[in-house]
Formats: sequence, C-alpha cells, structure tokens
Amino acid sequence: MRSSHIDANGNAVMVDVSGKKPTARIAVAEGHIALSPDVMDTIRAGVAAKGDVLGVAQIAGIMGAKRTSDLIPLCHPLPLTSCTVNFSLEDDGIRVTCTVKTENKTGVEMEALTGVSITLLTIYDMCKSMDKGMTITGVRLMSKVGGKSGPWQREEACANG
Repeated sequence: MRSSHIDANGNAVMVDVSGKKPTARIAVAEGHIALSPDVMDTIRAGVAAKGDVLGVAQIAGIMGAKRTSDLIPLCHPLPLTSCTVNFSLEDDGIRVTCTVKTENKTGVEMEALTGVSITLLTIYDMCKSMDKGMTITGVRLMSKVGGKSGPWQREEACANG
C-alpha cells in the first residue's frame, strides 16, 4: 500500500486536501498513567508540591492538541472548534480521554492523540518528584467521525460501553 505522505519519487509530502469538502470531524483518544497509591492520594487531596496536577495537565493537553501541526511533521494546521480533556481516577492511576472537534477537510485523530499524550506527560512531570516509576500506557484512538472513510469505533469501546 502506497503512503499518502510519500510521492512517486519517495519525497515526503503533505497530503493535498484542497479538493475535499469540509465536514464535521470528531476524534476521541485515551491513555492511562499508572500511579502509586500515595501519588493518587496526593492528587485526590490536591496537595502536590507543584500545584493542581489535573488542572495544569488539562490545560497542557488542550494546548498540545492545538499545536499538533507544530509537533508532528506533515500534519495540517487545523482550527479546532472544541477540545476537552477528562480524567477518570482509578485505583491504579488515571485514565485520560481527549475529544477534539473541527469542521474541516481532514480529521483530528492526531490532535486527540497529541492531547492525551501531552496530558499524560504533564501528569508525569508534575508527579515525578514523588514517584519516578510511573508508567504511561494505552495511548490509542477510541473513535472518529467524519471524512471519506466514515465513522470508526474501537471494538473494546463498543463492548465496554
């Protein structure tokens, strides 16, 4: 299968989307960071030495999603119409979900994945003085809507509701 980011001569190219019509695009991504019980207690209590871990991480994730084209080569810069970062505090850590929307000619999967990644990295950064053994896992696209290929949803997401 030929890559859409490589031309016939093997050169890197940004995909030409000029002939496409703008459509509503939505992407949802998630990831998890495993944290010790002590770090989870500190985050829940809101007493981390560096400040509000979840508040700072949420802003960082939104900013990261907005700057995806600056970080990932060949991504189109997209005006986002919405970006949310949500947290699920679990016994073994935090699950992060990032939902990104736009009305455009190309999708926002990379923006959702970047938003989740930057959020998780910010949690790590804000908690590394308490626990250097944190583990980031499961960064993945959960669903997308819009575009030529139509809607897509990860099967586990369907089974788990």
